[in-house]
Amino acid sequence: MDFQNLILERDGRTLIIRLNRPTKLNALNIATIEELSIAIQVAYDDASVEGVILTGEGEKAFAAGADIAEIAELTELAGRQFSEKGQEVFALFENCPKPVIAAVNGFALGGGCELAMACHMRIAVEKAKFGQPEVNLGLIPGYGGTQRLTHLVGKAKAMELTLTGDYINAAEAQALGLVNHVVATQAELIAKCNEILAKIYTKGPIAVGLAIECINAVYTADDGYQTEANHFAACLRTEDFVEGTAAFLEKRAPQFKRK
Repeated sequence: MDFQNLILERDGRTLIIRLNRPTKLNALNIATIEELSIAIQVAYDDASVEGVILTGEGEKAFAAGADIAEIAELTELAGRQFSEKGQEVFALFENCPKPVIAAVNGFALGGGCELAMACHMRIAVEKAKFGQPEVNLGLIPGYGGTQRLTHLVGKAKAMELTLTGDYINAAEAQALGLVNHVVATQAELIAKCNEILAKIYTKGPIAVGLAIECINAVYTADDGYQTEANHFAACLRTEDFVEGTAAFLEKRAPQFKRK
């Protein structure tokens, strides 16, 4: 597919997805949301992809919210569909069985912050800003922001950030648990993502995918402990488990088979 609002690149095992509307600060219009659903499906379907980096084109913004001009035209019914569609697409990122890292290269506001939060980890440059400023428009977050922000930073701080619409910098976002790591420059941003993914790529790929599902089950399953027990048992049936335990006992690095 020829993407109009995204750039897809391959770097070895890693799929890089770049939001490509820099003149609009990579704002998430409806077309971009649709393209994101197609792009992340590549990671699901292509066995040679083992991890994803999601970032924004340019040096100003990861994604500075949704497209306000589109939102201004929504009816109540269309607004519910708009919100549900975004939630559905962002859930594809959250539930991807391969690690997805948001490389936040600038503003991550509104829908942009929500998209970053749907990823499994967030790495940010020092100048990045995060926020859910929807109340300034007489709106609330609609792409899962009220839920994921609360999960990540706790109820009290999520209340403060959502009700005031305040922005926070990368250092504060890291202190709150919203961001995993902060780096100084754009070059270091992708390098840090690659460093983390390279470490994950040495682990059992089936276990990585099941661990992601178990951690997400904290928020989505009726009994996350049972999900964990089921997936722990499932690991015991895999060649990865046989190789991993044999390598440990033989005091060597495991050689997990890739698909």
